[in-house]
Amino acid sequence: MTVQILTVSCPTRRGIVAAVSTYLSDMGCDIRDSSQFTDRVTGQFFMRLNFISEEGKGREDLSNGFTDIAKDFSIDYAFHDQSRKAKVVIMVSRFGHCLNDLLYRARIGALPIEIVAVISNHFDYQKQVVNHDIPFYCIKVTKENKLEAEAAQMRIVEESGADLIVLARYMQVLSDNMCKTMSGRIINIHHSFLPSFKGANPYKQAYERGVRLIGATAHYVTADLDEGPIIEQDIIRVTHAQSAEDYVSLGRDVESQVLARAVHAHIHNRVFLNGNKTIVFPASPDEHVSERLG
Repeated sequence: MTVQILTVSCPTRRGIVAAVSTYLSDMGCDIRDSSQFTDRVTGQFFMRLNFISEEGKGREDLSNGFTDIAKDFSIDYAFHDQSRKAKVVIMVSRFGHCLNDLLYRARIGALPIEIVAVISNHFDYQKQVVNHDIPFYCIKVTKENKLEAEAAQMRIVEESGADLIVLARYMQVLSDNMCKTMSGRIINIHHSFLPSFKGANPYKQAYERGVRLIGATAHYVTADLDEGPIIEQDIIRVTHAQSAEDYVSLGRDVESQVLARAVHAHIHNRVFLNGNKTIVFPASPDEHVSERLG
């Protein structure tokens, strides 16, 4: 038996759920979990089904037989094999908390991913990454070599067969071309103070303004800086008794947790793009988010 996921998005219309469910039943599949949502504003329908192919049919067989239904309902769909770990490239600069967190979660199985490479514009984490038996690449980025640097980064992504790029506090702006090439396949993390506290030391700025909430946002990367569709967010309360250093420490914890949850949702095909927003379905019972994800 193989566990698989079917993702469906299409214009809303009566009969979609019945048609899809009947097809899977006829193909010898047992549906374990199903989530669905209709956006009444856009008229779009989204569905995710977790099922077992009791007859051992693979993605290709199931996909080929689904084409007629997809045509009838104008469905954009995909079958996903849950036994396959997503291949991930992590990009990082000089703040290593999110990188360290992802390395740990991947090693203990809290995030079922295969980290195929780590790319940085500094050498700070080379030894640590190599000690995890993961290839490390240092690619310096300047105004003069930006195009060449991104070309080198994309070669690593393509040659490693990566499904996803995770910007784990990578402090370089990606080009429009790279954002378009990897549309829906780059996740970034940033503090939720944007745009109130821009530039250097946002936590220090927040401390000086006496904020009471520290947050973080994980989103897909688009050509519009820090304005891509949001996947996950969280906050933590702070008080007047805490220092600027406390803000930084607490902020890094929130960033790590939010990024891990976003990656978890993406690799389990729970995130659907819906214009400038996302639809994020809850985890299936057998894909529960570990307590280590916060």
